[in-house]
Amino acid sequence: MLRRSLVAHAVLLFAAVALPLAAAQPWPVCGTSGGNYTAGSTYESNLLRLASTLRANASASPTLFASGVRGVGPDAVYGLLLCRGDMNPSDCFDCGTNVWRDAGPTCNRTKDAILVYNQCYAQFSDRGDFLAATNNSGEVSLLISGTNITSTDVAGYDRAVTELLNATVRYAVENSTKLFATGQRVGNDTGFSNIYSMAQCSPDLSPAQCRSCLDGLVGQWWKTFPLNGKGARVAGPRCYLRSELGPFYTGNPMVRLPVKADELTQRRLAKAERHPGTDTNEDFESVKSTLLSLASLQVATDNFHESNKIGEGGFGAVYKGILHGQEVAVKRMAKGSNQGLEELKNELVLVAKLHHRNLVRLVGFCLDEGERLLIYEYMSNKSLDTFLFDAEQKRKLDWAVRFKIIEGIARGLQYLHQDSQKKIVHRDMKASNILLDADMNPKIGDFGLARLFGQDQTREVTSRIAGTFGYMPPEYVLRGQYSTKSDVFSFGILVIEIVTGRRRNSGPYLSEQNDEDILSIVRRHWEEGAIAEMIDHSLGRNYSETEVLKCVNIGLLCVQQNPVDRPTMADVMILLNSDTTCTMPALAPRPAYLIDGTSGYSQTVTQWSGR
Repeated sequence: MLRRSLVAHAVLLFAAVALPLAAAQPWPVCGTSGGNYTAGSTYESNLLRLASTLRANASASPTLFASGVRGVGPDAVYGLLLCRGDMNPSDCFDCGTNVWRDAGPTCNRTKDAILVYNQCYAQFSDRGDFLAATNNSGEVSLLISGTNITSTDVAGYDRAVTELLNATVRYAVENSTKLFATGQRVGNDTGFSNIYSMAQCSPDLSPAQCRSCLDGLVGQWWKTFPLNGKGARVAGPRCYLRSELGPFYTGNPMVRLPVKADELTQRRLAKAERHPGTDTNEDFESVKSTLLSLASLQVATDNFHESNKIGEGGFGAVYKGILHGQEVAVKRMAKGSNQGLEELKNELVLVAKLHHRNLVRLVGFCLDEGERLLIYEYMSNKSLDTFLFDAEQKRKLDWAVRFKIIEGIARGLQYLHQDSQKKIVHRDMKASNILLDADMNPKIGDFGLARLFGQDQTREVTSRIAGTFGYMPPEYVLRGQYSTKSDVFSFGILVIEIVTGRRRNSGPYLSEQNDEDILSIVRRHWEEGAIAEMIDHSLGRNYSETEVLKCVNIGLLCVQQNPVDRPTMADVMILLNSDTTCTMPALAPRPAYLIDGTSGYSQTVTQWSGR
């Protein structure tokens, strides 16, 4: 671990010395208490090999981060490399090459060494304590420029920088799977009309750890840097924070301030908080940073032009837009619907708490002038049903893609049920709510019916049956009971649909005695050892028989009538990643409860067209 003397030296040295952006790189911090190594030694060989490995691994990782150890005993070298979140793999590799080149000579072969570049941060030592996810002890404070702002409103400048840094931190923690965010604040003072920011954590931190690390840097910001300095940054192995008066990152800012145009939205949100039956004020406080103005969304969607409409359902419509250079999907609730308002607030509060690669990311929301809008990342391949149930489009779903989709949905549900800070039941899992990105990675969307569960809570009962028939479990249809096992049932339906390429009947259960439901057909073929007859014909013979049988097995286990008999999503993930199969229970008799489509129910649908 880098010793306290090294940390203190780093902070004092770089806080006192102005380093312009164009200054020679790297900015090194070299320890003394760790000792030195000699040229040509085993330690040096291990250091260079580790630097090469970190370069390859970080540039190949979606998170642009790698850590590791090379060697054993006194020759062991520990290290990490974190590239800036806006870098592409090639830039990350190039910065890693600089690390490999500079790791030894820059610090005169000191074992404890930190190397800070514009594009990346690297740290090496003969001890591995600094690799702990809670350790940011190697932080280096850099004053970007020695010049001061021209404005005399230093207090206003400090407030603006602090506001932007806090907003950027919130976005990095709450809205980015990479724990990374960039920001821009536009103001009226000519001395600091534009301020730019960046916040980043190493991806091995949890969101809570990232928040704690970055909040610590914000809290020390004005204690370390001059109040009127034009720019500064703190770089560490676990988190990074930067502010400047000029743009320094690639791409458009993820956070834009101020949101003065949204003061009306703030008042509307406050009114919504006082609405009986809504979630707590604390929940709403956690999402206020994602407020967007109606004007910006009207520009983004060309005033909700019909040509930008990509979906429509009972809730309203979905529009494609360009917001701050980013493609987004704008979900516009139908006006005059109290149910729509409740579902929007429910979806907003829940989704703002969720951060997973298999869940659609919330960009923001708006409650201006009677509009109720949720803004999500845009999914270029729309939804699963547009491919799966179309004779031509389904050919794009080869077996590898289908299996990836099944695994991704399972991971997303496991996160909701078990791994997130809150246990959440989705209640509306169906093909049209599984959205696909450009690489056909699945993301679960539409949380309007989702419900928050206590960690020890096993089920809930409702008098209002809402969702989509065909995906609802029997205990929910008959008794209004729902739980995580309700989502498991719906997942089982999805798996069967993905394997067979057939949509389950639109009614909840068949009312014609001589008809046979797709689940019964698949179950019969499974028991007869003829499941190959049920596999989507568009696949031909291009599939893994082992994986197909495993998925059918899992699907049938998930749709068992008794919720207790269904696996958890954690069980499903184990089955998907092993060669294990489970013996199916004896074939249950055909359900006696029959509900036709005229009995009345609430149904939510998100249908994405192929624009």
